[in-house]
Amino acid sequence: MEEIAYHYQTEFSLEEEQKHTDWIIRVVEGFGLKTGELNFIFVSDEALLQMNQEYLSHDYFTDIITFEYEELEGVSGDLFISTDRVLENAEQMKCDFANEMRRVMVHGVLHLLGYQDKTKEQEQHMRKLEERALELFHVKHNRNV
Repeated sequence: MEEIAYHYQTEFSLEEEQKHTDWIIRVVEGFGLKTGELNFIFVSDEALLQMNQEYLSHDYFTDIITFEYEELEGVSGDLFISTDRVLENAEQMKCDFANEMRRVMVHGVLHLLGYQDKTKEQEQHMRKLEERALELFHVKHNRNV
């Protein structure tokens, strides 16, 4: 069963949730897979840092942490996103906040699809996949439900 949910633990709220949901589903289907249960949880820098320390033994800020639900069918998991970090990234890169948020969201989905970014080559490949996925956001698509 495909279900994408959005949870807000900050003042931020995603505009056009349904458009984002349809887009994420198209991205996953583009890899020949089905969407399972995805939870996008928008949190503060401090909350994500605490999770990074507690679960990954990393003591630094990050924009996203992804936890896969291996026991569920389809591409499933929790994607915790720091809205503070996304805003700072957008300012540093002089890009639109909404576009940077989508980039981070799809970055987490790509991790759930099995893509990594630990080496320079993997990181470059991930960026190309992110760019292709971002282009899909603005493509109108009619889904037969």
